[in-house]
Amino acid sequence: MPTRLPDAPTAATLTLEVHSVVLYLSMAIIAICVLWGLLNPDGFGAAATAAMNFTTESFGWYYLLAVLAFLIFCVYLAFSRHGSVKLGRDDEEPEFSRSSWFAMLFSAGMGIGLVFWGVAEPVSHYLTPPGNVEAQTADAARTALKYSFFHWGLHPWAIYSVVALSIAYFSFRRGEKALISRTFRPLLGDRIEGPVGKLIDVLAIIATVFGVAASLGFGAVQINSGLNSAFGLSVGVPTQLTIIGVVTVLYLISASTGLTRGIQILSNTNMVLAALLMLAVFVLGPTRFLLETFTTSVGGYVQDLVNMSTRLTPFSGKTWVGGWTLFYWAWWIAWAPFVGLFIARISRGRTIKEFVTGVLLVPSLVSFAWFSVFGGSALQKSLAGDNAVIDATKADVSTALFSLLGHFPLSGVLVVLATLLIASFFITSADSATYVLGSLSSEGSENPSGRVKLGWGVLQSLIAVALLLSGGLSGLQNASIVAALPFSVIMLGMCVSLMRALQSENRTPRPTRTAPSPAQASPAQPSHATASPADPARPVTPPTP
Repeated sequence: MPTRLPDAPTAATLTLEVHSVVLYLSMAIIAICVLWGLLNPDGFGAAATAAMNFTTESFGWYYLLAVLAFLIFCVYLAFSRHGSVKLGRDDEEPEFSRSSWFAMLFSAGMGIGLVFWGVAEPVSHYLTPPGNVEAQTADAARTALKYSFFHWGLHPWAIYSVVALSIAYFSFRRGEKALISRTFRPLLGDRIEGPVGKLIDVLAIIATVFGVAASLGFGAVQINSGLNSAFGLSVGVPTQLTIIGVVTVLYLISASTGLTRGIQILSNTNMVLAALLMLAVFVLGPTRFLLETFTTSVGGYVQDLVNMSTRLTPFSGKTWVGGWTLFYWAWWIAWAPFVGLFIARISRGRTIKEFVTGVLLVPSLVSFAWFSVFGGSALQKSLAGDNAVIDATKADVSTALFSLLGHFPLSGVLVVLATLLIASFFITSADSATYVLGSLSSEGSENPSGRVKLGWGVLQSLIAVALLLSGGLSGLQNASIVAALPFSVIMLGMCVSLMRALQSENRTPRPTRTAPSPAQASPAQPSHATASPADPARPVTPPTP
């Protein structure tokens, strides 16, 4: 009786094996970090601190120059001959109207981080300003808002733009899958489908996990402070871990069941709560002072942009830049794969010039307005001699917002409103991150399996827990700075690859590889987090840093 030979591996089998490499390798690396942080938090924290110190001391200059290069690169593309190139077919119109696109960019600019630092950062800079500025003076207040604008303005959105523009161009115009590795085809050719490409995707996933975990940790700490202000709930790591556990269950239910209507309601609620909270503080606070603050701070920001972009302290040895600017640049880089995918998804059909100007300016202005209202209100009270917000910030930066809200009429309502806003951002951002991580680890699949999403949902919460146990807020910051370093190198490669592709396009006819139409395919898009005009029941839910 003849022996039956084993079946030859099918294309589907080989594809599954390739997918598994990225999925299992990235999950294994994160799981090791989780176990280390949970079983030996002190050792994990010490290692993260040592790695952070080495990174900032050895590569601080690199972070500053790299992020400045991203900004220059984006501005150059917008106003060069490449600015008229469409992110899609030449005859393709934008998938979303300009007003809807601006609204979604506005949504992408809001998040846990902006709510957390809206008061705490300006007040922290007011207490410890950079350079030789005297603390707790009018000059310190101006410097505080100027640097807050700097950390939340053009530079972070240039970081997001590099990733989003690369993904959108190669996906919509060249027909590639929505993966970081696929943006390297002009440099690596078909090798992007082999081990080198998989390594790029793994590094993108690791950076994203640590960036999201930092935001989840900040969110849990501030929710704890809000519940303490509103209901007297005790503040501490046990309570924060409980909050992470409860919210994890909520977003895993949403991610596993695809509750599009529920996510749509949450997304709309985010924007309504944020607008109501900012409007209340603007009206109840020193309105004229806030308007003047916005105008003056924007002017100072524009005037000193280059100086702030290249500022290090090699002669004085001060660590202000490492604790603030380098942390922010690393945090934005870690979030870039996540937010970049979302921005790419909503920008199909737009020219590079329209894309860059919109992505750089609209979210930056939103951030400037937020810091002017919340940070400006806190600084005005401090300059008037009211030190309540200062004392709260010194004791615990997560309480700064609630201390400010306590000065206004209906303070209890405002505190509850702010806490609900943070919780809502927490759930929607974690939910979207669960999908995006699943897609990145499943070869850009638009429908990653429920088990993959569940695995990433649990791991991203556990890494947030490990970071909180091993160092609190400083642990969250340290992990972001270290994890972002390798991905920043990948981003520089994306700039070179995109430029080579654009130059090739100007010299030769369009490649035979055709981009899929919107009805055929699109970049990785969460079933709960993206939409097309033909399917209004599927909302676009932005990630929230």
